[in-house]
Amino acid sequence: MYLSINTKKWATILSLSSCFALSACNEETQLNTAQKTASTVKTADVSQVKAKTTAKELTPYLERNIQDDVFYFVLPDRFHNGDTSNDNGSKTIKISSGGFDKSYNGAYHGGDIKGLQDKLPYLEELGITAIWLTPILRNQAVQGKDSGYHGYWVLDFTEIDPHLGSNEDLQNFISAAHNKNIKVFFDIITNHTADVIKYPECHGEDGLGWSDEKGCPYKSLAQVAAGDTYQTIIPKGMEDVKFPAWLNDKKYYHNQGDTTYQGENSLYGDFAGLDDINTDDPIVVKKMIDVFTHLIDIFKPDGFRIDTVKHVNTEFWAEFAPALVDHAKQQGIPQFFMFGEVYSGDSKVLSEYTTKGKMQSVLDFGFQGALYDTLIKQTGTDKLAELFANDKDYLIAKQSANQLMNFTGNHDMGRFAGMLKLSDKNYSEAEQVDRTLLAHALMYFARGIPVVYYGDEQGFVGSGGDRYARQDMMPSEVVGYNNENLLATTATTADANFDTNHMFYQKFAEYAHIYQSYPALRYGEHKTLYSQTTPGIFAFTRQLNNSDKKDVIVVVNTATTEQKFKLALKKSSVSKIYSTSPLTEKPLNDNEHLSITLPPLSLAIYQ
Repeated sequence: MYLSINTKKWATILSLSSCFALSACNEETQLNTAQKTASTVKTADVSQVKAKTTAKELTPYLERNIQDDVFYFVLPDRFHNGDTSNDNGSKTIKISSGGFDKSYNGAYHGGDIKGLQDKLPYLEELGITAIWLTPILRNQAVQGKDSGYHGYWVLDFTEIDPHLGSNEDLQNFISAAHNKNIKVFFDIITNHTADVIKYPECHGEDGLGWSDEKGCPYKSLAQVAAGDTYQTIIPKGMEDVKFPAWLNDKKYYHNQGDTTYQGENSLYGDFAGLDDINTDDPIVVKKMIDVFTHLIDIFKPDGFRIDTVKHVNTEFWAEFAPALVDHAKQQGIPQFFMFGEVYSGDSKVLSEYTTKGKMQSVLDFGFQGALYDTLIKQTGTDKLAELFANDKDYLIAKQSANQLMNFTGNHDMGRFAGMLKLSDKNYSEAEQVDRTLLAHALMYFARGIPVVYYGDEQGFVGSGGDRYARQDMMPSEVVGYNNENLLATTATTADANFDTNHMFYQKFAEYAHIYQSYPALRYGEHKTLYSQTTPGIFAFTRQLNNSDKKDVIVVVNTATTEQKFKLALKKSSVSKIYSTSPLTEKPLNDNEHLSITLPPLSLAIYQ
C-alpha cells in the first residue's frame, strides 16, 4: 500500500512497520549471493565518501547473480579503434567489406573489439560488471548508402564481423573481461537476417532495384492462403552468402512484404526490408537453437540480449529461451542470462515474454517511459507509482521485477539528455544536468538492473534517436556530432571522451558503489510509500526477506523547489546512507519523527 495525498507537500507515513511486512520474492540462494557480495564491500555511511566498487571485489562472474550486475551497453564500432587494419572489413569476402567513412553517421567508424579490450580499465573504474555489445556477427557491409556498423544485418551466425576483428580477437576480449570479473553479453537476432531475398514486384526482375521509397506492401495471411503471394528471387551471386547454409533457402522465410509494426504483419512482415525468418516452422526453431548453442560453445558468453522479440511468435521463445539457458549450464555457465527487447511500455505486453514466453527478463521500456513522464514532461510522481504497482505482472516461479533491465535511453530512441534538450520545456544546461543525473540515480536505486548507455557517462546528448544518438567516444569526424554541446564538459565529440574526471563518470561510479554496498538495493522488494499528482516527492522502500532487516528507504524530489518529507521513525533509528545533494534533517516534536528537506531534483537513501 502507498499513500497518495495529492494536495500535500508533506508525506506522513503513519506506520512504517506495516510497510516492511511484505517479503522479497527472490530465492534464498540469491540472497546468499547478495550477502556474499556485500561482505566484500564496506557498508558504512558513504554519503560523504568518494568510494568505488569494481567487479574484482564482487562474487566471481560464473557464480554472480544477475541482480549484482551493472551493465554497459555499447556499439563497438563507435567506441574505440584498437586495430586500424580492419577498418574496411573483410579482405576476401566482398559482401562484408567496405562501408567505412568516419565523416558519415550511417557508416562504419573503425571501433572494434580490440578497442573495447584496451578500454576495460575505464569501464572497470566506472563500476561496470557486465558489457552488452550490439550484434557483432558478420554483416552485409553496405546496403544502399548506409553500412551495417550497428550489426543488425547478419549474414554469418558463426563468426565476428571483420570490421570488428576476428573470432580470436573476441575470445581474447572475453578472457580479458573475465579476468577482471566482468561479464560479456552478446546481442542476438532470430527475427531476421540481412536483406538478400527480393521480390520482383518491388525490386525488379533481377532483384537489384531499390524500394526504399515505396517499400513492398505486406500481404496478409489471408492473401497468402488465397494464393496471392510475392515471387521470390535471390540476386545472382548471392545464392550462398548466408551461413549456416540452410539460411539461404527461401522456404525458411515468410516472404510477405514489409511490416508496418502493427497487427499480424508485426510477426510476419519484413522488418525494414530484412528477410523475416519463419519462426513458426518447427524445423527453424531447432535450427535456430543449434545456431546459438554453437555460439555459446565457441565463445562462452555470459548471456544474450535478444533483438525484436515482439516480432517473433511467443511459442518460439517458450522453446528457444529455456533450451539455451539449459545448454549454457551444461557448458559450465550456471548464471547464463537472457533478456529481450520488447518495444512497449505496457507491463502486460512485456510480461507476456517473461511468463508465457519463458524468457528470464526484458528491457523495461515502462521504466524509461515513467522517467520521461516525471523528469522531462514534469508529470506527477504518481506515474512512477503506477509503474511499480504493475510489478506483480512479472511474478512467476523464480522471477520478479527485480530482474528487469532499467535504462534511461538507448541506440534506437535516443539518449535521455537528448530528450531533455528536444523537449518543449527549454531546459537550461544546468537543468539538463540535474535531470539526467536524477534519472540515472533512479535507474540504479529503483528495482531492476541498471544499464548505462555508452557515452552517457561523458555527457553525450544527441539530436534524436537511431544514428543521431550513436556518437563516437573516440575522436569523431561527423560534423553533426561535433557541433553538439556535451553536458558538464567543454569537450566535444571531436575529442576522445574517456574522461574519468567527468562529473557524470564520477557520479555513475558513486551510484554503482552504493548499489553494490546495500543488498536491499539489488534484492529488496519495492513498496511505494508516497506519490503525488504533481512534481515533488516519490518515496519507496526496498525490503529484504531476511532477519537482518537491512531495508532501505529512497526519497526522491522531482520538483524544482525544496520539498519536505516526514518519516514515522525516530532519527536515532534510521541513518542516511547517501544523498545526491546536501539536505536538511531534523527531529520533530511529535515523537522525534525525522523530517527531511530535499533540495530540488535530488534523491536520498536511508537505512
